[in-house]
Amino acid sequence: MKRENLILLADAYKYAHHKFYYPGTTKIYSYLESRGGMFDETIFFGLQYFLKEYLQGPAFAQQDLDEADGFLKQVFGRDDVFDKAKFQYILDKYNGHLPVKIKAVAEGIAVPTSNVLMTIENTDPECYWLTNFLETLLMQVWYPCTVATLSNQIRKVVTQFYSETATEGAEAGIDFVLNDFGFRGVSSVESAKIGGAAHLINFSGSDNLAGSGMAINYYDATKVYGLSIPATEHSICTLLGREGELEIFRHVLRVFPTGTIACVSDSYNIFKACKEYWGGELKEEILNRDGTLVIRPDSGDPIRTLLEIFGILFETFGFTTNPKGYKVLPPQVRVIQGDGVNYAEIINIYNALKANGISAENLVLGMGGALLQKVDRDTQKFALKCSSAVINGQEVAVEKSPTEMDAQGSITPSFKKSKAGRLKLVKINGIFKTVNEQEHLNLADELRTVFENGELVNTITFEQVKANANLN
Repeated sequence: MKRENLILLADAYKYAHHKFYYPGTTKIYSYLESRGGMFDETIFFGLQYFLKEYLQGPAFAQQDLDEADGFLKQVFGRDDVFDKAKFQYILDKYNGHLPVKIKAVAEGIAVPTSNVLMTIENTDPECYWLTNFLETLLMQVWYPCTVATLSNQIRKVVTQFYSETATEGAEAGIDFVLNDFGFRGVSSVESAKIGGAAHLINFSGSDNLAGSGMAINYYDATKVYGLSIPATEHSICTLLGREGELEIFRHVLRVFPTGTIACVSDSYNIFKACKEYWGGELKEEILNRDGTLVIRPDSGDPIRTLLEIFGILFETFGFTTNPKGYKVLPPQVRVIQGDGVNYAEIINIYNALKANGISAENLVLGMGGALLQKVDRDTQKFALKCSSAVINGQEVAVEKSPTEMDAQGSITPSFKKSKAGRLKLVKINGIFKTVNEQEHLNLADELRTVFENGELVNTITFEQVKANANLN
């Protein structure tokens, strides 16, 4: 399969920048940060994928350069914008290996927002223009970082409710509480791969096979981390019509007489299904199974539907009350909510369960588009900005400091103010802080070189990424 043409993986306006940089510029140094957003910390993840997929080794060949030359002349309608010689220099001198150095915080680490996560600079003075040319592609690391952060924050929510309401020992099941249902809901297979792997940093439940494949192929994972169970869909449960739903349910139980299985149960009337079928006709068969039936509603208001379902299931199957005072279904029965699930609704759902004396361990979740698709670069306010340059032999601190008008008409500093100078990330009393390279010389820089002149350095395994996230 032909590799993407790296020379064409940039915003069009980038191709004129080699002329716009002030004469005598020989170094551009830029940094990536998450400037704020939905959460006050960001898990860094996904850079190694982009480095391996797009930048390592000869990043482009003569054929790519010739293709780009003709393509970009059409884009601009003139031949004085794209300078083929700039890339020809890299091809001739470095055989297409990119003369840049990238440093980054270890993947899996959670860093408070407004801190440097990555830096990039050119290593050849002739290639000053290359640093920010790569912004378009490298900025896409915002996506796996944001999915990893969202998934991690949900795990914190789940863990909190388990600590408050669940039976001691039940927390072993948290790995499977949030399941990735997002493959069909994302814009591309690449998104499914990257986002799916980001979720697997925090949870093991996933129907997104692409995520496990990405972890193996780009992070040398030693096993498949996304695990799933046999589960039905509506095309199965509606085959015999309304009158045949019970027979379908019975068939589902019998083709998998052991282990955990899930069955969508809202094809016609979820409440009837729970009361008359699962909790009635099939009750003894379920309770005698060596395994768990997970009942799945897939429509209606999540909270009202779940509370009604749990009421029916407690009535039909019985329950125990754990030492914390919350009801727990028999281990053979659980519920999964996979419709209308997002970060805020998860909190609402677990609060409702808690308020009604229902343990969090009775419920697991499926999350699709809200996990992998309903995020954007502004969810965590990612930006990549130049902070240092060398012009005619002099190092210059570079920054932007815009102002904006508030609702009262006052001019105030913008959150988009950038950092100046060459940066490092240090820990002061255990807390990450971004400082100038020449400050706190006694403290180690948490940014380490991961890419230099076309080669990956200090690669990380998926196991190490997960360990870093768990340390948080």
